[in-house]
Amino acid sequence: MLTKKIVLLAALLVPGVAGAAATAHLDHAATDIHNTASLQRGARNFASYCLGCHSAKYVRWNRVAADLGIAEEQLEQYLLPSGAKPFDTMHSAMPAQQATDWFGVAPPDLSLIARSRGVDYLYTFLRTFYSDPARPTGVNNLVLPNTAMPHVLAPVQGVKAAKIELVTHDGKTEEHIVGLVEGTPGTLSEAEYDEFVRDTVNFLDYIGEPVKAKRQSMGVWVVLFLLVFWLMTYLLKKEYWKDIR
Repeated sequence: MLTKKIVLLAALLVPGVAGAAATAHLDHAATDIHNTASLQRGARNFASYCLGCHSAKYVRWNRVAADLGIAEEQLEQYLLPSGAKPFDTMHSAMPAQQATDWFGVAPPDLSLIARSRGVDYLYTFLRTFYSDPARPTGVNNLVLPNTAMPHVLAPVQGVKAAKIELVTHDGKTEEHIVGLVEGTPGTLSEAEYDEFVRDTVNFLDYIGEPVKAKRQSMGVWVVLFLLVFWLMTYLLKKEYWKDIR
């Protein structure tokens, strides 16, 4: 684990200003739910950085362990929160009222966040925090302007700085953010941090539909069966109709 347990996605969906909308281009996450090693790393990241504030109440720890090939000993040693049992669902240790006091609203459950927002949104969101002294948390976000979430991954990513250009329109000059540039460095390189986020988002995609990988694998065989069945039906039809014609 990179650091002690802290909140990763607090107030992910809650903008600081009502009606704020995402304006940034969404980068392709390139996640792969068939990559078990990535999902295992994502599970570690989730347990270490997300559960301090968020829950995933539709998923059980022992289901995750079985799907990802995690031994019970490893599950208890590296993933399970103190006092939790393997058959428990993924509940946050933070009381809802305390979270509301800190963030203005209870942080959302993350069970279906990838299905709701999409993996590209989550991947880009977690990579586009930048320094903004005007905000209470000292940071802002390109994807979710005026987000209430602090940049809790700043120690590993660092804090980017906004690249600002002045644009004049109808006689008014306004500042526009056109990208992010290197600011305060973190413990991970940019490529390493991108992979860290990709693993985390991959795991969030998995818990949104734990049977997705099996469904996709089975779907290939179903399609092949239907093609073979169609071919046999077509040949049988020709055999029956050849004398009529």
